[in-house]
Amino acid sequence: MKRIQRAAGAVVGSAVGDALGAPFEFGLPGTFTARFPVPGAGDEMSGGGGWDPGEATDDTQMAVLVAESLLERGGLDLPDIFARFQRWAASEPKDIGLQTEDVLTNGMTWDLAAAVHFQVNLRAAGNGSLMRASTSAVHFASAGRAATTDAARRIAALTHGDRAAWEGTAIFHELIRVTLEDTDPLAALPDILDLVHPDHRERYATVLAPDWHPDRATEFNGAVWPCLGSAVWALRTTTTFEDAVRAAVDLGGDTDTVAAVTGGLAGASYGLDAIPARWTQPLQVPLPGFDGRVLHLADLLSLAYRLAD
Repeated sequence: MKRIQRAAGAVVGSAVGDALGAPFEFGLPGTFTARFPVPGAGDEMSGGGGWDPGEATDDTQMAVLVAESLLERGGLDLPDIFARFQRWAASEPKDIGLQTEDVLTNGMTWDLAAAVHFQVNLRAAGNGSLMRASTSAVHFASAGRAATTDAARRIAALTHGDRAAWEGTAIFHELIRVTLEDTDPLAALPDILDLVHPDHRERYATVLAPDWHPDRATEFNGAVWPCLGSAVWALRTTTTFEDAVRAAVDLGGDTDTVAAVTGGLAGASYGLDAIPARWTQPLQVPLPGFDGRVLHLADLLSLAYRLAD
């Protein structure tokens, strides 16, 4: 499979998972299958819960902001990314994580806001940096292992002061990188875990182990560890993009983000053509604070192609 097909699959797949999971957020396990028992037989992108059909949430909106900064600034410009995040947060998006909102609106500079938040609250291991990582993962993949994991940690640290969030985002970046190189990401996990900071390696090794199941999670899947573990579980236990994302949404809880992370991994693994058109065509990604812009499939594909170039 061509690398560009995998790259586009990662970006579009993440957006698809986000939009598909949004109406089921905080729901019970099995709700998606109960509503749509036969794949393709119903309007799965019909929206609900305050979301329009095909509408992506803060997960994809922030991923787009990261992508546009990387492309317009010619590389990693952390103050610029943070400023875009702040502009977006100030425009009252439909959905924004409590921690992310506090960091982006506490009036501190880009290099202090998340760190001070963590010092005060002593916990900041939500999945909010992982959820937006598809675009940066594609962009930095060609730069190699060290560069992509470093970029992941630095972008994550803009909003999450807890190193656990940095490490989860770095793992995701590296999973995408090896997949774009036609390497089985599941087979690469042992080597990837060697890159994780020693203080966090054991916890990630637990949730990424072949015998781990989301039922064994010790935290809500809004935390970074079970979110990433659930996405890898969904990829490992299915054989198609569609089945992986359905499995992720069916876990309940933070369905949009778990499905967004799953969609990024599965999209890279199976490629763009494996994503059902009935899920990609309705996609819409509003960008609050940016002149009423709304991105659609063609716009996401353009971003993906440019990021991978």
